[in-house]
Amino acid sequence: MLSVSCIQQFKIHSMKNLTVSLARLAFTSIFLFGVSFVSLGQKDSTSTVHFGFIYPLSTNGKHAASYTNRFSLHAIAGLSKAETGVAIAGAANVIKQDASGFQIAGAVNVIGNDAKGIQIAGAANIIGGNASGIQMAGFSNVIKNEAKGAQIAGFMNLSGSSGSAQIAGFTNITREDAKGLQLAGFLNKGKNVNTQIGGVANVAKTVKGIQLAGLINIADTSDYPIAIFNFIKSGEKSFAVTIDESMTTIASFRSGGRVLYGIAGVGYNFKDSKRDLYAIEAGLGAHIPVANHFRINVEAASQSLSNFKKTNYFKNTLRIIPAYKIGNKLEVFAGPTVNYVSFKREDGYDFVKKYIWKNDSSKDFQGVHFGFNTGIQLIL
Repeated sequence: MLSVSCIQQFKIHSMKNLTVSLARLAFTSIFLFGVSFVSLGQKDSTSTVHFGFIYPLSTNGKHAASYTNRFSLHAIAGLSKAETGVAIAGAANVIKQDASGFQIAGAVNVIGNDAKGIQIAGAANIIGGNASGIQMAGFSNVIKNEAKGAQIAGFMNLSGSSGSAQIAGFTNITREDAKGLQLAGFLNKGKNVNTQIGGVANVAKTVKGIQLAGLINIADTSDYPIAIFNFIKSGEKSFAVTIDESMTTIASFRSGGRVLYGIAGVGYNFKDSKRDLYAIEAGLGAHIPVANHFRINVEAASQSLSNFKKTNYFKNTLRIIPAYKIGNKLEVFAGPTVNYVSFKREDGYDFVKKYIWKNDSSKDFQGVHFGFNTGIQLIL
C-alpha cells in the first residue's frame, strides 16, 4: 500500500501540472485572440476618431491605411482607407477608397473611389470614381467618372461626365455628356450638353439649350448659339454685302444655328466726302421662317465709323429684314431699321436729317432715327 505521504505528494504534483497546463492554455488563447484581433484590424478596422500630425504619426499609426474613420483631424496630412464623417487636414486628406460626409484640406483631397458629400480644398479635389454632392477647389476639381453634383473651381473642372453645374474661372471639360450648366471664364467643352456659357469659347457635339460665348461657338448641332463666330455643322454660314441709309457698305460674315447667328463685318462710308471713315460691325440675329424660300431676319448690331484719329461715329441698330432665297445659295434682303447714334457735336455728321428723338443739351449728340438695310448674301 502506498503511504499517505506518497498519495499527498502525487496529488500536489498533479495539481501543479494542471495549473501549469491551464496557464499555458490561457496564455495561448489570449495570444491567438490578440493575433487574430490585430489581423482583423489590419484588414478592416473602424475608428471613431483619428488624430495625427502626418502619416504614420497618428493614433492609427502605420496601419492608418486600413482604417475607416468617422472623424479625422491632422495637422498636415492624414491617410485612411475610408471616411464616413468629417476629415480635416492642414494640407491633405488621402483616402484610399470611398469618402462620404465632409472633407476639407488646405491643399488637396485625394479620394481613390467614390465621394459623397462635400469636398473643399485650397488647391484640388482628385476623385478616382464618381462624385456626388459638391466639390469646391481653389484650383481644380478632377473626377475620373461621373460628377453628379456641382463643381466649383478657381481654374478648371475636369470630369468624365457631369450631371449638374460646373463653374470654373478658366475651363470646364467633360469627356462625355454635361447635363447641367457649364460656366467658365474662358472655355467649356463636352459632347452632349445642355447649356454652355464661356467667356471666349464653347465646344460641343449636341447642344440642347443655349451656347453663349464672347467670341466663338463650335458644335455639330446647336440651334441657339450666341457669339460673334458660330461654327455649327448643322447650321448656316454666309458672306453678305450690305448698305444702309448712311451709305455705309459692310462686308460681313454671318454664322450660326437653325435660329440664332452672329454677325461680324468691316466696311467703308461713301457719304462723308471730307473724311475717310472705316466701319466695324458686330451683332446677333435670328431667323424666323415664313415660307419655303422666304424668311424674316431680325438683327441687333453695333457699328462704329472711325478715321482712326479722333473722329468716331457710333450706331446701335435694330433691323427687321425680309429675305428671299434664290436657289440654295443666294439670298437678297431689305428692310427697315431703328437706329440710336452718338458722336461729338464738333464732328458735324449729317448722315441723317430727320430724327424722331434727339438730345440737344448733352455734350455729345444723341439721336434716334429710322433707316434701312439692304443687301445680298452667299450661303455657304
